Amino acid sequence: MSTIPIANFYIGPKQPLALISGPCVIESREHTLRCAEELVRITQKRNIPLIFKASYDKANRSSSKSYRGVGIDEGLKILEEVKKGFDIPIITDIHLPEEAKQVGEIADIIQIPAFLCRQTDLLLAAAATKKPIHIKKGQFMAPWDMKNILDKVLDSPAILCDRGTSFGYNNLVSDMRSLQIMRSFNVPVSFDASHSVQLPGGAGTCSGGQREFIPLLARCAVAAGIHALFIETHTDPAHSLSDRDSIFDLKDLGILLDSLLPIHAHVMEHT
Repeated sequence: MSTIPIANFYIGPKQPLALISGPCVIESREHTLRCAEELVRITQKRNIPLIFKASYDKANRSSSKSYRGVGIDEGLKILEEVKKGFDIPIITDIHLPEEAKQVGEIADIIQIPAFLCRQTDLLLAAAATKKPIHIKKGQFMAPWDMKNILDKVLDSPAILCDRGTSFGYNNLVSDMRSLQIMRSFNVPVSFDASHSVQLPGGAGTCSGGQREFIPLLARCAVAAGIHALFIETHTDPAHSLSDRDSIFDLKDLGILLDSLLPIHAHVMEHT
């Protein structure tokens, strides 16, 4: 299996567990920088490679009244400030092919949202940037069908991410077998512990969630051999402008990471 270079570290087998984290959406410059500063403090203390994540636009919202973000121009300015100010790589998602080139000039990794993982033009545009691509498995997709997605991006370095699978209405279930199946395609895999506890559309005009299950699913995924953990975080989840019921509280992140590192070390030793 190949490893993928990101800034001054690698994602892949026999590498440290990487953390992809940050607020779901950019709420303001000040809040984004505050989250980044806290994440750097938490991860540096534990020697965990950090990739900062925040979205400049949330196009896949339950309601047209939901907050979407600051837009691509302002958002990329803020993300570039995070990148340069804290010397950390960044990741953000694109929704339209024409966004790929502009995002690729700033971001270290381009993310493809789960709902859009089969959009061929979007994937081709992301691949054309030559940046690594973090592709979320659609809630409607079988893990073995993600091989077709990889074929679309050709030789571009890619990470496949599981974020739960639709289970009836307004519910998701995490099948840990999907991580091993996608790992068999010889690419690194990640697990999105925060979106996996969503109840999509479950709050009527927005998604609900069961934040209390994030640590459980994260521990299961690390035990299943993931190479990166994706977990959206916030300084005040109850007042988050996006995914308030499934975003993780930054004050609890260190304790969670402390429980995950020994599991990851054990898995690396025995695989």
